[in-house]
Amino acid sequence: MSKIHTSQPGYYGEGSYEVSPPERAGEGGIRRCSLAKDGLSERPAEGVNTVYDIILYAARVHGSRKALGWRDVVQTVEEEKEVTKVVEGKEVKETKKWKYFELSPYKYISFIEVKEAVGEVARALLHLGVTDKDVFNIYAQTSANWQLMAHACGSISTTIATAYDTLGEDGLAHSLNEPDCVGLFTNAELLPTLLRVLPRTPAVKYIIFDGEPTQQLVDNLHAVRESIQVFSLDKLRELGRDKPSEGIEARRPKPETVACIMYTSGSTGNPKGVVITHGNLVASVGAVRVLLGHHLTYEDSFLAYLPLAHVLEYIVELIMLFVGMPTGYGRVKTLTDASVRNCKGDISEFRPSIMVGVPAVWETIRKGILAKVAAGGSLKKSVFNGAMAAKKKNLPVLAQLADSVVLSGVRAATGGRLRITLSGGAAISRETQEFLTTALVTVLQGYGMTETCGMCAILPPELMRYNSVGLPVPSCEVKLLDVPDAGYLSTNDPPQGEVLIRGNSVTGGYYKRPDLNNDETVFTKDGWLRTGDVGQWNPDGTLSLIDRLKNLIKLASGEYIALERLEAIYKSCNLVANICVHAVPEAQQPMAVIIPHEAHLRNYVAAKGIADAAAELDVLCADPKVQEAVLKEANVVGKKNGFKAMEILQAVVLTAEEWTPESGLVTAAQKIQRVKIAHTFKAEIDAVYKHKA
Repeated sequence: MSKIHTSQPGYYGEGSYEVSPPERAGEGGIRRCSLAKDGLSERPAEGVNTVYDIILYAARVHGSRKALGWRDVVQTVEEEKEVTKVVEGKEVKETKKWKYFELSPYKYISFIEVKEAVGEVARALLHLGVTDKDVFNIYAQTSANWQLMAHACGSISTTIATAYDTLGEDGLAHSLNEPDCVGLFTNAELLPTLLRVLPRTPAVKYIIFDGEPTQQLVDNLHAVRESIQVFSLDKLRELGRDKPSEGIEARRPKPETVACIMYTSGSTGNPKGVVITHGNLVASVGAVRVLLGHHLTYEDSFLAYLPLAHVLEYIVELIMLFVGMPTGYGRVKTLTDASVRNCKGDISEFRPSIMVGVPAVWETIRKGILAKVAAGGSLKKSVFNGAMAAKKKNLPVLAQLADSVVLSGVRAATGGRLRITLSGGAAISRETQEFLTTALVTVLQGYGMTETCGMCAILPPELMRYNSVGLPVPSCEVKLLDVPDAGYLSTNDPPQGEVLIRGNSVTGGYYKRPDLNNDETVFTKDGWLRTGDVGQWNPDGTLSLIDRLKNLIKLASGEYIALERLEAIYKSCNLVANICVHAVPEAQQPMAVIIPHEAHLRNYVAAKGIADAAAELDVLCADPKVQEAVLKEANVVGKKNGFKAMEILQAVVLTAEEWTPESGLVTAAQKIQRVKIAHTFKAEIDAVYKHKA
């Protein structure tokens, strides 16, 4: 396994320390990272005060090194497959087409070329008349072009607004209209959606795209309004190439300039626009440099595939630009060798040493490894399990043998160079974190929100432990507020309470939302952001998240259960691909709506002989024996993790339909839409509670 670059012993000291005792009853003392004793981080280096300064710094310091890499689509390969579905109780056969990509090797631009490209786009935007009062939307897939467009806007103090590329028409219209966006950058394949929205977005004048749309589509965009101008990104760069730089210096941003209105994924109503300044962003980059800088080297490479509209991906890519690490762009649909044709998948082609992911990604990887092992037969499975046991116990010789002979094959599937991964966005189960750390790579947890530039806490590799999100980042300070109803008190041992955050990375508020900005349950008068997460300080100075206030449900017994915590654990069950735990106040126990993991479910059904393993997935989902089996296995995981009787599932509803942003059952960041799922499966949920009453 690749070695971790460790810092000098004792680098993190006591982890975190109390800056000041509790200011009032009902809350804990203010704590900071032990590396912030001289004050909270403001910037990563002297003279780097804005995001544009990072571009200048990277070009000056890292020069002609590889900065951003991407793959071109060589061709699209279509394959047909016959599937059987159950429609109104009858089996119906239909032919489905599956689309795969053949991709080129990675192509790169250097840090100097990034600076030049940013300058070309910025001069073109100035020429078109885009001002520092305008807002420019980025509605596109994660790519090098996303970054070039964003940095060009940032370099001339034009605020960007972000929109997930999976947004539906109403969501896109909201993110264009609320900030009165004067223009947007998008991909050719998203232009048809934009065309349907354009009549409802009167402020939009400029449309920039990459890819190759039809001329008819471009003409249709022009035809919506006379004022609309449409450019490919290449044409825009060409336009700016020979334009003078006069006036551009006067447009350079300051730390207080708004860099970005980043829309949250909207799991509770319309997305909120979080106002993030250049100062907020560079403070976050500075904090990571202090906390983890010794781990980020020229030998490393970072694979980018999460949405750049998500703050976690956005801030990590900014950090990689600053430290001079090459970033290679991939897509969720082309990450693995199985998802492409006539070429390697993005991971094995790029061979990253550092990756960032959300729990759903790590669960998929873990279950993929287990499915592959199971498919190899009982001998291969026994050898794998023996290797894992030896590695976990760190048995001399055996652990090394397991690592080099058995587990090296697992790592080869991810390019063989991975040494650090960070999980963020939601809680990851201990079982998944431990499995991947043993079999594949050290999986560290982080904790952040859009409102804190993705940075609240990070677990450094030197302090590796489970069930912890790490140390407070050096740009912020943290305190805990009592939640008396649920028994979370700062006077408990260990101290517990709602996590409040304040510091240089924290937003000043939401865009055009005075109702929230003046709400003391969101922002306190003395500058604290109330996260709604319940935390606990550990003896080593790290923070653990143990609950979420809005997802606490009081059962008939009068006791509370935490739905998100239960989901994180139950999701580690091999038979579960995705889950929404549901409960009503009249219930004694929760129930769950589950999308089963197809490969594991079929193997299980075949081994136990409880149903026809070859049946279509929705047929298996409707089988009471299969439902009972999934319920039993999920509850085994719950009991193994010490769940109380009231946290054990009383029933499950199985569904074969994947939850997607398009269906509205998950957000663009893959967070479940609890209310919508409850509405969609209302009949099945009602039947469970009626039956159990």
